[in-house]
Amino acid sequence: MPERKFDCAIVQRLSNGRKTEQLSKRLGEILIERGKLDAANLERALRVQEEEKRERIGAILIRSGMTAERDVIEALSLQLDLPLVAAADYPDLPVLEESVSVRFLKEARALPLNEDAGRLTLAMVDPLDDYVIGAFRMVTQREVLPRLALPSELDAAFERLYGSGKSSMDQIVGEVETREEEGGNEDLQQLKDMASEAPIIRLVSLVISHALAARASDIHIEPFENRLIVRFRVDGVMHEVESPPRRFSAAVISRIKIMANLDIAERRLPQDGRIKLRIQGKEIDLRVSTVPTMHGESVVMRILDKSGTALDFATLGFDAEVLQRFMEVLLQPHGILLVTGPTGSGKTTTLYTALDKLNNPDIKILTVEDPVEYQMEGINQIQVKPQIGLNFANALRSIVRQDPDVIMIGEIRDLETAQIAVQSALTGHMVLSTLHTNDAASTVNRLLDMGVDDYLLTSTVNGILAQRLVRTLCNQCRQAHPALPEVVEEMQLRRYSDAEPIVLYRPVGCDHCGGTGYMGRLSILEMLVMSDGIRAMVMRHVTAGEIRQQAIAEGMQSMYENGMSKAVAGLTTIEEVLRVTREE
Repeated sequence: MPERKFDCAIVQRLSNGRKTEQLSKRLGEILIERGKLDAANLERALRVQEEEKRERIGAILIRSGMTAERDVIEALSLQLDLPLVAAADYPDLPVLEESVSVRFLKEARALPLNEDAGRLTLAMVDPLDDYVIGAFRMVTQREVLPRLALPSELDAAFERLYGSGKSSMDQIVGEVETREEEGGNEDLQQLKDMASEAPIIRLVSLVISHALAARASDIHIEPFENRLIVRFRVDGVMHEVESPPRRFSAAVISRIKIMANLDIAERRLPQDGRIKLRIQGKEIDLRVSTVPTMHGESVVMRILDKSGTALDFATLGFDAEVLQRFMEVLLQPHGILLVTGPTGSGKTTTLYTALDKLNNPDIKILTVEDPVEYQMEGINQIQVKPQIGLNFANALRSIVRQDPDVIMIGEIRDLETAQIAVQSALTGHMVLSTLHTNDAASTVNRLLDMGVDDYLLTSTVNGILAQRLVRTLCNQCRQAHPALPEVVEEMQLRRYSDAEPIVLYRPVGCDHCGGTGYMGRLSILEMLVMSDGIRAMVMRHVTAGEIRQQAIAEGMQSMYENGMSKAVAGLTTIEEVLRVTREE
């Protein structure tokens, strides 16, 4: 029995000709209904299938990067009305090891999950293969219940139960070592050749695929004296993962630099680049940064998943009160709206969401960014290029003459940029920008320290939003527990709930969240609206603490309070809120 390569032998085998085309269309329709495919790509895949008669529609969709493997198999599960096997359903030990040969299981792409007195549950890549089902029925004398399996998960389970126990990375490393036996001294040409060989290409692709599967926002590849460390940042927290051997670091980093169009011969200076990929049906941008360290170049890849960015205030964590205050400032005809927080606190995503709300045909929007993270239709976006003299200040001088209604500045980094932002606001433009400060109140002092005149600041700044990101509890496994009386008293939780007792939630960990207990992140926020009272205090150059107290007296909810209200609502934990903020 020949070994099958992929999923949809089902679609190919059910029938031929016209019937197969109808089944392929139905599979595509399910994917479109589930938002995993668009009509244009389906038509393109059907044309390819028509030209290559033996190619299956599912294989075409995955090979071309139009749809992820899991999405195709889930659609097949719906089409065939067959349950999909979860990764946790595979057994810890082989089932029917004495009765069925490993070779047959591998060729059949099937694995027994469990057996009882009258039935055998069988995971299959092709659950309509009557030959395989009949063979198992004859061997076991039981009724066979076929289940649809994700090919990659079935292969991983097979390798774990019957294989050498080597991971995918170990297997690729073995291939590289075999090729290395012929190698000599490392020079630039040899490094380029090695970085272009299939095993190294697959190794880098494997790292990126694992990062996407783990929902990572960043990939860190760090060479040290005796080892190469790969770490993923997931929901803001770093996790070390399986890494290639130290001797492969030069080839792996060179491969990444080739993908990002960087100079692989330059190892003494930092470099920045960008990689565009289509993986698992998603458009992925990777921002690549390399810096020389004591033991080689360290690489960080920031993953920008265009399809996974939700430009929705509620999804980002804006509750009704904060959103109302924010929108009142955003919809003013002119002035400055600032979003502040440390690196990686979601400032840019908040600004993009604000621009998305303003993006109408009757409004001209121009942005100056470094880098342009997400491309938005209808908005003119300018990429800063300091190496040719196109910095924030120079770009801003030019775009004011482009007659925009709204200007977004990626970041106010110096006095010159701040002054142009102020002048733009004074001449009738709405200016959105970010600043690195700890809270909303200290932003005022930061601008004064930069050298912005107090009377200009009070005339132009309409509002300041400060934010942090906290991890969101996994809805599948979070566990409720009554808050201890001393915790309620110390954290003053009665301000956020009238329930008796007050219930909090703790992370547990499950397959859905990768065992962390958290799934995704949301913002905790404070929105300072520049009132007449606060303007008078700015003119007197009072401290940030006094401005903060005045803002709270005028109705501002602090980040700490906003976070605690979300913890009591079961969205996050008190520990997460305390990790990123504290009560002043």
